[in-house]
Formats: sequence, structure tokens, C-alpha cells
Amino acid sequence: MRKTCGLFIVLILAAGMLAAGCTSTQSSGPGPENTLVVGEMWRVSSINPGDGHGGGTFITEKAIVTETLVGADANFTLVPNLATAWRQINDTTWEFDLREGVLFHNGEEMTAESVVFSLDRVAESSPGTATLLDYNSSEVVDRYTLRIHTNTLNPLVPGTLHYPDTAIIHPDSYDASGAFTTPIGTGPMKLESFNEQTGEVVVVKNSEWWGGEPGLDRMIIRGYESPATRAMLAESGEVDFTVDPPYSEVDRLDALDGVHVEKYNTPRIYKLDVNLNRPQMDDKNVRKAISHAIDRDGIVDNVLYGVGSPAGGVFLPTMTWANTTLKPYTYDPALAKQYLAESGWTDTDGDGYVDKDGKNLKVKVVTYTERPGLPPMLEAIAANLKSVGIEVETLSMENSALTVAMADGTWDLYLSATNLAMVPDPEYVLKGWYTTTGSSNTAGYSNPEVDRMIIEGHNISDLDERYDHFRRIEAIVYDDLPTINVAYYGVAVVMKDTVNGYKFDPTAHDYRIDPFMSISA
Repeated sequence: MRKTCGLFIVLILAAGMLAAGCTSTQSSGPGPENTLVVGEMWRVSSINPGDGHGGGTFITEKAIVTETLVGADANFTLVPNLATAWRQINDTTWEFDLREGVLFHNGEEMTAESVVFSLDRVAESSPGTATLLDYNSSEVVDRYTLRIHTNTLNPLVPGTLHYPDTAIIHPDSYDASGAFTTPIGTGPMKLESFNEQTGEVVVVKNSEWWGGEPGLDRMIIRGYESPATRAMLAESGEVDFTVDPPYSEVDRLDALDGVHVEKYNTPRIYKLDVNLNRPQMDDKNVRKAISHAIDRDGIVDNVLYGVGSPAGGVFLPTMTWANTTLKPYTYDPALAKQYLAESGWTDTDGDGYVDKDGKNLKVKVVTYTERPGLPPMLEAIAANLKSVGIEVETLSMENSALTVAMADGTWDLYLSATNLAMVPDPEYVLKGWYTTTGSSNTAGYSNPEVDRMIIEGHNISDLDERYDHFRRIEAIVYDDLPTINVAYYGVAVVMKDTVNGYKFDPTAHDYRIDPFMSISA
């Protein structure tokens, strides 16, 4: 019955796609035997790696059409990729050696000239990326060497060049007017078609890839934002590979004939941003109470079904710069009530809720629906808070609608699943989340000591000294609780048993397609 339902939904979706029309010139029919059909978790709206709007993540990690100069290993240590080595020449100059013999998909060799062109265009089209690089200019030293000039000292340059939005594309990716047209990259797959109306992307094998012979001949990628839909498509066999079905479905899917599920940790964290502009949330005792009221182990076991782990500090313990002394806040309802009482919040009328000055302590907790762990986690957290006497209002909706709903500032806690390593360096997260003017400081947090330390840390180039410095900052925000860390994110990868050779990349945004995967009969 479930399979029939899933197939019925797929047929409806397919009919909708046909009705919408198609802008591509290529068919997405069955194709060669080694064709992987991917159920992506977001609708594909961009294939431009430099647009600053998700195109880089998709086209670099999921379609594997483009590549970055710098890679990262499982501990998030930077490693060569399109660049084989790099060095700091002076405070504002970095020199990069390029891998020789790398061909773009149009057959032309990657040279310093084409890389400089690509970086210049990214800096023009994505102000956020240009800011991360502190980009001034680039110059060609010789055919396989270039220099990047920054405005000030910036140790983040190599790490930022791991960011998918900095992926290298050929100048012919733009038309005569300078407008982006198609990503001509160096990756193991090359673009065949992109249907802007349906979001379907088709890529084919790049037999000239410098990294070896790709295992897949073709890949068809379609976005399905509903976790339940992704589960049904995996069960019905309409997709070969997808991620993050409802976590309550993981064990059932894994038990199906012909399907298996693999669980991995990813550089992402479930966290509650605290709205410090709300008077009750600006009270550190209340924040401590909320953190101790949350049953992190119970959430991981019973809500996430083991897909993840309880969170202590901001960073995963596997990250080389993480402060591993920071353990998850203990689940201690009695201690939570004690913190509330210290700030005058007690149940004076016996209604089960703490109150002060005749008003109950009430918090509004909000989240979005696209990631399967968030809505059930929201309900679990609400139950935890109610158990210590906090009245809770919850709101769960699609991300775009939630952004509008939060604009009035009446929310208290915002539950999200946020990436930690688009740039493999602690400054990227700590500066964005916790400086007074940080680009992702949703909490409205302001601590002059943290601001000062992050400025100081930016100028430390020695990695051991740098990481120790940022570990101290991580400890400060762990104690201040402008964000309450709940769990490290886990991803559930659902594959047909006919999919072979998949190796998970723990540094990827959600997941990275392995170029050496293949499909067996």
C-alpha cells in the first residue's frame, strides 16, 4: 500500500513537470546503465557557483561539475585540490601553485589566467565571498602560479578557497555581455541540461577529469523539499539516492529489500538562537534554565533516532580547532528550576507555570519544516520547557514564510540546523554568530570581550596559537548562551543496494556525490 501511494505521488509530480514545460534541449530519459537518479533535499534554483545564493554548494558538491582550489580532509585540515600548494608572501599577499594538466569541460587547460578571471568574477558577483576573502585583486605570476592580494592581513584566504562559491569556472561560462550562462568547470561531471522551470539538472561523465575515470555515466538530480516525499520516492524506487527522510522512517527504510540507509555526522549543528532583545531572554539565569531543561540524549535517541549526537561546544569534536572540554549541558530539571527561582520565577499560584509580577514566563519557539529533525525536535523541546514551568508557544513553517514571520521580533527561541564549516576555520563561525555586527548574529549578542578577541584572533597566523585563541572564545559563548547548542547534525543517506562505491565526505554542506560511485545491474 505504501509503495502504491508513493508511486501515485511520483506520477502526479511527473505530470506537473511536463505541464510546466522544459527549457533544456536535452532529454532526461533512462540514459546509460550507470545513471544515478538523485532526490535532492532542496529545489535547484541556481547552478552559478559565484552567485552567493546556494549555486556553489549545489554545482560543486552535489552535481560535482565544479571544483575549488583548496580541499579539506576529515578533520577539516586544508589539503590540495586544484591548487597543489600555497604560501603567504607578505601580510596581504598569498601565492598559489596550480595543478598542471587540468582541463575545463570545453577542453581548455586551467591556467593562472583563467583562475584569476574566475576569482575576479566571484568577487564582483558575491559581495559576501569578497568580504570573506577581503579581496583586493589577483595577478598572474606565470602559467601555473597566481597571487591573491587582500586589503588587510587575512589568514582565512586558503580556507575561504574551500568555500564552494569560489569554485573555478572557465571565462566562457559568461556571455559577451558578462552575464553568467553555464558552469564550465573542471569536475568529474559536466552539465548537460538545467530546466529552470522544474529545477531538474542532468550531468554526464567528464572522461578527461584529472582525478581519474568517474564511475557514473550520467546523473539526474531533482529537488524534493518534503522529507516524506523523499522517503516515498526511495521506497518506490523512483530515486537511487536521497538524504534525510523523516528520521522515524529510517529503520523501516533500511529494512526494505533493495534499499539501505547509512548514517553520518555532518558539519552542522541544531541550535536555539536566543532573542536577547526580549527582556526575559536577556536574563542569563533563564538561558541557563532552558539549557538544563533540554534532554539532549532523549532528543537524539527518540526524536532523531540516533541520527546525530548531543552538542557541547559550537564545533564538532572532530574539528581540529574544537574546544573538546566543552560538554553538553546536563539534563537537570531541578537545576533549571533553581536558576529560574534565582531570577524570581516561581509558581506562586500552583498552575504549573512559573510567574513573576503576576505574569507567566512564556516563550515562543519557532523553526522551519524542510529539515526532518526540526519540527519533532521543536515539540520535544517545548515539552522539556513545560516540565520546568515555562509556558511555550510553538511555530513551525516553511523557511521562506518563517523569515517573514520572525521579522516582527516577537519570537524568543529560533531552532535551526546551521552549517559550521563552509570555511574550515573557527573564525568564520564565531565572528559571524557572536560579534556585535556579525552577519549571522541572530541573537543580537554583544560582548566587548568577544569582539576584541575575535579581532585579535584574525591576526594570528600560527595555527596552534590561532586555534587555542578561538577555543577560549568558544568557551565564553558556551557560558553566555546567546545560542543554546542542542545536537550535532547527522545525515541519513538512503540508497538502492545497486549503488556501489559511495564514500561520505564529512566536510560537505549536506553531502557530496562521490565521483567513483557506480550502478550495478
